[in-house]
Amino acid sequence: MSDLQPTDFIPLLAEAQQHLDQGFAHLPPNPQPALGADAAAILQQTAERLQDNYPYAHPLYAGQMLKPPHPIARAAYALAMSVNPNNHALDGGRATSALEIEAVATIARMFGLQQHLGHLSSGGTFANLEALWVAGQIHPGKAIAASDQAHYTHHRISSVLNLPFISIPSDAQGRMDLAALEQALQSGTIGTVVATLGTTAIGSVDPLHHLITLRQQYKFRIHVDAAYGGYFTLASNLAPAARAAFDAISHADSIVIDPHKHGLQPYGCGCVLFRDPTIGRFYKHDSPYTYFSSKDLHLGEISLECSRAGASAAALWATQRLLPYTPGGQFAQNLASGREAALQLHSRLAANPTFIVPAFAPELDILFWTLAAPTPAESSALAQSTFDRAAHHDLHLALATLPTRLFPPKTWKTGPKGTHPDSVLCLRSVLMKPEHLLWLDQIWSRLLTAAS
Repeated sequence: MSDLQPTDFIPLLAEAQQHLDQGFAHLPPNPQPALGADAAAILQQTAERLQDNYPYAHPLYAGQMLKPPHPIARAAYALAMSVNPNNHALDGGRATSALEIEAVATIARMFGLQQHLGHLSSGGTFANLEALWVAGQIHPGKAIAASDQAHYTHHRISSVLNLPFISIPSDAQGRMDLAALEQALQSGTIGTVVATLGTTAIGSVDPLHHLITLRQQYKFRIHVDAAYGGYFTLASNLAPAARAAFDAISHADSIVIDPHKHGLQPYGCGCVLFRDPTIGRFYKHDSPYTYFSSKDLHLGEISLECSRAGASAAALWATQRLLPYTPGGQFAQNLASGREAALQLHSRLAANPTFIVPAFAPELDILFWTLAAPTPAESSALAQSTFDRAAHHDLHLALATLPTRLFPPKTWKTGPKGTHPDSVLCLRSVLMKPEHLLWLDQIWSRLLTAAS
């Protein structure tokens, strides 16, 4: 894989494009405008402007959750863009609508759903919006509850939907505190609980299997936000608690996953799934102009979004064909490799007195740490300077302000009144590329240089 070049897919794309064009060869010629010297110059300027980016595709970019799309996804997306299908309806995207249905069914099978209703979306935010909109239809006026480590979008979405939002404290490992949740549930005001399987800050996994037990007593909906971590259901090296949470995912009422994260897809490609197919009743509409040339169900009838890129469906479908979602297969091994890289880096950090690590190991492929110092403020200053210096050595990390309670007790000296700040600036790394495990020595060497 390391021998492949970013443009190696282009000859394959040209061949596939020729094959696609043959399907329309019987039509009268319709010459397209040629791209001349001006276009070439503009593309060169565009390439130069795009150099003002971090090297997201390189293993030395180990900061935010940015993973390059697989070459086959790039090729299939570009191929479909020559048709530019719209998967809002069969008229606008006949072939890619079929590909979307197949691709979404593949994701549903990965989660163990026996039946489902679902579709792709422009991303996880809109997919979560749809899931919580349905939750509001079923439990009108009732609150949405999520962990204080859940993505901020759930609070915003609740506001958009005019539904109350309740933030549930997290425990010392960043997972939803079950005792605090049950206390909130006793009010009878919560209609939906959001379980995050892979928080975007630290990769913590909420105890979904225990939420299912609570649901039997308190009768709430469970929505799983697995936008980041969903594909880890295939990983073979999860700790027992995380494994139990992922094994329970088929019992959730709705699930969101982002193929544009670990699914190797271009932006934007999200997916929402409902366990109960009759949820489609909430989407009914009578638009007189919405492409009813077919009596078959079209995707516009089960989506709040209208226009959606059919190219996303083509790219996802092609990637699934090349890298099936098979336990123990290449796709699954790549996920396990990311977690192993995070575990190994965590161990190196824990053994070095320059750094302070949380008392728990990474649950997925995200880890965080800060610099050893007497106070959180001093640790924060050192974390910022290390982040800046690492970038000068071409190691790109991320920063996150996190609760000090995630670190072991007595990590820092207490202040004059026996207290210290509630938060500390941390370095954060997302080791989501399969190559990160092989590049760990390079990452470690540059980090040590930056920290010293």
